[in-house]
Amino acid sequence: MFLEFIYPLVKYFTPLNVFQYLSFRGAYAALTTLLICFILGPRIIEALQKLKIGQAVREDGPESHLKKNGTPTMGGILIIFSMMCSLLLWQDFNNAKVWLTGGALVALGCIGFMDDFLKVRRHNSAGLPAWAKLAGQFAVAAGVVLFLYFSGEAGITALYIPFFKNPVVDLGVLWIPFGILLIVGESNAVNFSDGLDGLAAGLLILVFITLGILTYLSGRVDYSSYLGIPYITGGGELTVFCLAAVGACIGFLWFNAHPADVFMGDVGSLPLGGVTAVVSLIIKKEILILISGGVFVLEIASVIIQVISYKLRKKRVFKMAPLHHHFELSGWAETKVVIRFWILGGLFAIIAVSTLKIQ
Repeated sequence: MFLEFIYPLVKYFTPLNVFQYLSFRGAYAALTTLLICFILGPRIIEALQKLKIGQAVREDGPESHLKKNGTPTMGGILIIFSMMCSLLLWQDFNNAKVWLTGGALVALGCIGFMDDFLKVRRHNSAGLPAWAKLAGQFAVAAGVVLFLYFSGEAGITALYIPFFKNPVVDLGVLWIPFGILLIVGESNAVNFSDGLDGLAAGLLILVFITLGILTYLSGRVDYSSYLGIPYITGGGELTVFCLAAVGACIGFLWFNAHPADVFMGDVGSLPLGGVTAVVSLIIKKEILILISGGVFVLEIASVIIQVISYKLRKKRVFKMAPLHHHFELSGWAETKVVIRFWILGGLFAIIAVSTLKIQ
């Protein structure tokens, strides 16, 4: 919005030229979401407490979690709201990629909201039926992927692998189911990881910082040419989106750090996980997002392995899935699990960025 109304005034006041720079708008988008979270956070938490919107903790989980029963949930509303406010101010909306990413954020947020609402209403951890939740995620993912596929953008179906400059294969129409599964998978991976105070928020900060770097480089002809990565027309504008998400997650983490005053809930984890995949599809970093979000991949993989093992062998591989609960039941304190997973997430992020030059 600022770009739309202020930039035409550059001819009268040249310092306003700064609004054209992605780095400037991205930084202030992050600062805006951070301040909104700091200001509105206590009020939203108080409102959730008055409405008795509390988390229903699983009884089969670690005993240390039972004391969290009743802690306000659906805190992801704060993240989504702050991001939308910030994007309205700092984003260039003459960009279809911005609308696509923002639309996916809101749509997946609505699915998460319904899931959280039913959990609160029923006073247990059962929200939307699994089939309904997945159906909604697949519908949103299909809409995003089909839009990208029929956009006519050159090389949209090409698959790039880290350490290789050129695409290894053109998936063609197979890129559609691949993209859908990536969005749904990342959405659920973050959802599974949102089980300890600050865990998902901290990891998302690292992933969105990585995506912010990747979108900025991919949206510049000079940098993308130098690094040998595909140039994405208008992709740089998603830097503002990614940095707004960074600020929102940092602001939320202020209240979500152990002991948490509020939980993210599906209304936050589903959309934030989903849009990391959406951004990666747009900038052709589909495989790289699996590296930068490596902890999320490990979390959802542990669930899949546990389910398959129990169905086929009637034996569990982990003491409890997702993976963070396994380490809790192995004797690690909650804060130790969170910090060590953050460290691991930082290592994955460094590896992901380093691959840009090693190819």
